[in-house]
Amino acid sequence: MQKQLTRACLVLFTCLVFGAARAQTVNHSRFGKGLQFVAADSSFSLKFSTRFQLLYASSKDENGNEWDDGFQVRRARLKFEGFAYSPRLTYKIQLGLSNRDIGGDLIKQQNFANNIVLDAFVAWQLTPALSLWAGQTKLPGNREALLSSQKLQFVDRSLLNSRFNLDRDMGIQLHHQHESGNVIFREIASVAMGEGRDITAENTGGHDYTARIEVLPFGEFEGEGEYVGGDIYREPTPKLALAAAYDYNDGAVRERGQLGKFLSEPRDLQTVFVDAMFKYSGFSGMAEYATSKAENGPVVSRNDDGSVKEAYVTGNAFNVQAGYLFKSNWEIAGRYTNYEPAAITMRAPEKQYTLGLSKYIVGHSLKVQSDVTMSTFPAADDDYQVRLQLELAL
Repeated sequence: MQKQLTRACLVLFTCLVFGAARAQTVNHSRFGKGLQFVAADSSFSLKFSTRFQLLYASSKDENGNEWDDGFQVRRARLKFEGFAYSPRLTYKIQLGLSNRDIGGDLIKQQNFANNIVLDAFVAWQLTPALSLWAGQTKLPGNREALLSSQKLQFVDRSLLNSRFNLDRDMGIQLHHQHESGNVIFREIASVAMGEGRDITAENTGGHDYTARIEVLPFGEFEGEGEYVGGDIYREPTPKLALAAAYDYNDGAVRERGQLGKFLSEPRDLQTVFVDAMFKYSGFSGMAEYATSKAENGPVVSRNDDGSVKEAYVTGNAFNVQAGYLFKSNWEIAGRYTNYEPAAITMRAPEKQYTLGLSKYIVGHSLKVQSDVTMSTFPAADDDYQVRLQLELAL
C-alpha cells in the first residue's frame, strides 16, 4: 500500500509540473524556493517544492556498555502551495513520505490507511489584517512546533515539544495582526476536531479550542525570523517576540490530545504555553514553558498489580536554547530541557543537555547539523545520543 501511494504521489507531481510547464510561464525559480508557475490569465498559481533529511543517530544501549547506531530518512516531504481564483485565496498541501512521517500501525480511526497528509488547507484574506484558515494544519501552540522542521536550530525539536506539542488538526482558524507604532500584535483563535490529523472514522471526542497571542515589541524580524531557528539573517537591530497560548481539548481520547495512543476513556485536557524568541547580530535565544493537566486526573486505568496501564501525558516542561552564527555560516548552539511529568502517571522526570554544531551552506535549504545530547534521570543511568543530519530543500 505504501509503495502504491508513493508512486501515485510521484505521478501526480509529474503531471502537475509538466502540465503547468506547457501552459504556464516559470516566474522566478532558484535554489531553495521551489518551482513556481502562474497561469496566463493570473487565475491561479502553483509552487512545488520538495525536501528530505538524511539522519545518522547513535545512542548507548540500556546497559550503557555499547553504542547502537543507524541511518534513516528522517523526513521526506512534497509541498504544493499558491493562490486560486484570487491572490486573497491561498492554499497549501504538504505530504510526508518517509516512514517517520507516515507513522506507525494502521488504525481504525484512520480507516487503516497510510497517514501521509500533513497539511491541506485554504486561507482567505478577509481584510488586510484578518484571515480565515480552513482545513488541516498546525494548531497555534508552542513556538518550537510552529517552526518548520526544515528551519530548526538543532537536528530535531526538544523534549518539551515531543511531550506537549499540539501538532496538526482539522478545523478553522482566525489570524489577526495589528500594529501600534513599532509594536506588532498577533492573535490566533482555532476550533478543531481534537484528535489529530487524518482522523476519518469514529471521532469519539469533543472539540479542541486554542488561542495564541504574540507581541513583537521591536517590530518585524528579517524574513519572519521569529519562526526560524538561528539568526541566519543576522538581525541589524535587537528583535524580540513574546507569546502565550492556551489549549482546551474537550473530551480528548489520545495520550497527548492530538498525538499518542487512543485510550479507553476521554479526559478534558488543558495546556498552557509561554515562549520567547530573541535575535541580534548572529545571536539567537529561545525559551519555552509548557504545562498540561487532565480534569479528573490523568490516569485512565491500572493493571492488576496497581501500576498504571493507561494515562494522559501531563505535567510541565521548560526549554531554553541559544546559539551564535559566525560570519562563516558555522553556528554553535546549546539547549537545556527539563521535563517534570505528573507523578501519578509513573513517568520518569528527565533533563536533557544538548550541544549542537551546524554549517549553513544555503541557509536552511542546504545544511549539515550535528548534536550531542546527555539525558539524566533521578534513578537510572544517563543516556547519550550523537546525531548527524543533512537537510536538502529545493
